[in-house]
Amino acid sequence: MKYPFFLQLRRRQVGVGLIEVLVTLLILSTALLALGAMQNRSLQFNQSAYMRSQANIFAYDILDRMRVNLTNIASYHSALAGPASSSVTSPLAAVDLNAWRTNIDRVLPEGKGGVSCVMATSICTVTITWKELNSSDEKTEDESEFIYSARL
Repeated sequence: MKYPFFLQLRRRQVGVGLIEVLVTLLILSTALLALGAMQNRSLQFNQSAYMRSQANIFAYDILDRMRVNLTNIASYHSALAGPASSSVTSPLAAVDLNAWRTNIDRVLPEGKGGVSCVMATSICTVTITWKELNSSDEKTEDESEFIYSARL
């Protein structure tokens, strides 16, 4: 019995479809792994951008607090440090700095803040540092620093 042409081709290619499926699965699984790695990196970059955005907000916060108390601007000059261990009740500059540093410490991992002002030019520089988080929310050795200067 003679088979038509298309059935003869089909009989000769038995098993080829299985190899094609395996190669497709290999390519697809590699692509999905790469996609997962890209998603992980994207989340890390978004977290880093969030931290930098928060640092920017905190810099504006302390500068606004300083603008309210311009007569005592020299009292805001401080080294890079975390929040005070005990609550500060006076003067206003000390209260502002402690509240500001407490907020930084709550939001940024191991966050610290400092302010330095040049009285002759009325330019103040705000410095905020924190530890970056890796993909498993563990602190790394990388310390990020945000510096912002403004004339008051």
